[in-house]
Amino acid sequence: MITNYQEAIDNIRKHLKTYILQNGLKSLVAGVSGGIDSALTVALAQPVCEETGIPLICRSLTIVTNKPEEINRAALVGQAFGTEFREIDLSEPFLVMEKLLMEDYANEDKSSYDYKIRLGNIKARTRMIYLYNLAAKYKGMVMSTDNYTELLLGFWTLHGDVGDYGMIQNLWKTEVYEMSRFLAKSLPTQKSEALLACVNAVPTDGLGITNSDLDQIKAGSYEEVDQILIKMLSNNLQNLENHPVIQRYQNSDYKRNNPYNLPRNLITNEPL
Repeated sequence: MITNYQEAIDNIRKHLKTYILQNGLKSLVAGVSGGIDSALTVALAQPVCEETGIPLICRSLTIVTNKPEEINRAALVGQAFGTEFREIDLSEPFLVMEKLLMEDYANEDKSSYDYKIRLGNIKARTRMIYLYNLAAKYKGMVMSTDNYTELLLGFWTLHGDVGDYGMIQNLWKTEVYEMSRFLAKSLPTQKSEALLACVNAVPTDGLGITNSDLDQIKAGSYEEVDQILIKMLSNNLQNLENHPVIQRYQNSDYKRNNPYNLPRNLITNEPL
């Protein structure tokens, strides 16, 4: 676990600045959901955008199931850290696509968990279409808001909510919370309050699948989840092999190896 958060924050910002300059980027684009991951992402990126003179374009992309408190937190974050912030309601195009993209729509069990998962994937991919179009328009890149815990759990949508550059992709979820708390101490009031509002919120994907991310993961806290995953990576599971967290890790392996490209030697029988 991280022991020096200031050093980690400085390193993240230093490497982001280098990446921006090396690649001639003219903007950063971020979807802000009202959750802690996107809030920390823009809080880390904002001073780097100021230094490099490029805008941090923040969008809250609401679709049907977003709760008012999520939308309010997203607005607090976008207004506090974004160079430009807008709230865009994508419900209308989403509802059209739901009917067009779901085969045999009339006969679907729309209350089933499977249907909600598939619907959530469409929502995530709809948002990413919007963000990538903005990035193309303003000659920038889309910021990833995923963390290491969710990477290992497959808790994201393929071709949906994975952006171009991940500052926190290799941070445990508990480190995301701790870094946010640490950073908030040095921020002006508006920014600190926006970040802490997300720290204190119930974690949810905003897709209307369950009331909390932890409901889907089947764990009591992210501290529990991270400790189980750390033990797994250390080959020290201690009778936790059948825990839902471990089962989810194993069942989502294909997502961490996507796309799978058949090796050339298997096609041609050539030696490696």
